Amino acid sequence: MALGEKFRIETKSPNLYLSGYKGHFVTGRSHMNYYIDITSQKSRLSEAKAVARAIAPKYKMTTMVDTILCLDGTEVIGTCLANELTKNDFASINANGEINILTPEYTPSNKLIFRDNNVQMIYGQQVMIFAASVVTGETAKAAMEAISYYGGTVAGIASIFATVDECDGIPITSIFDPNDLEGYIYSSSIDCPMCRKGERVDALINSYGCSIL
Repeated sequence: MALGEKFRIETKSPNLYLSGYKGHFVTGRSHMNYYIDITSQKSRLSEAKAVARAIAPKYKMTTMVDTILCLDGTEVIGTCLANELTKNDFASINANGEINILTPEYTPSNKLIFRDNNVQMIYGQQVMIFAASVVTGETAKAAMEAISYYGGTVAGIASIFATVDECDGIPITSIFDPNDLEGYIYSSSIDCPMCRKGERVDALINSYGCSIL
């Protein structure tokens, strides 16, 4: 069975776009009418570089970054972002510096943990959080709590798509937001307008991708 109607939003920058499907999609906690597919951005170098070039100007002149904590499998983008931030550029305060790229481990209760050999990349460091998307902010908050617990400071939060502007007082930088998606719906399962209309669920989605029903 196929997914619903496909969409693609282009930008003026080559290789920078937002794409996915319209339909009825379910996450662990919510329902939405758009599935944003960032598989290519996470795995294709040219597209990861385009995302990094769009995000980097927001931080180059103002934000010291020691570590980029990559959520949702965004390590390739995080690496490209580190490269952009450390370029030999008079406008970058991270020029010629070193930035760590780190991914978290999760407990069965979905808490972020870091092994002893990785804590040095968090403790006493300025840590940027990069996520594929920030919708409820819960994942970003969990990352912020972990950074604080391990003795780091949150330097910023960035994502390709976000529905919120900030998380616990930290501004979120995103390339796309719900204004780019006509009629964007995000709701709990109890309040889902698509369920009320009897519309079938097209797929289950999470940070790994989608499973068609």
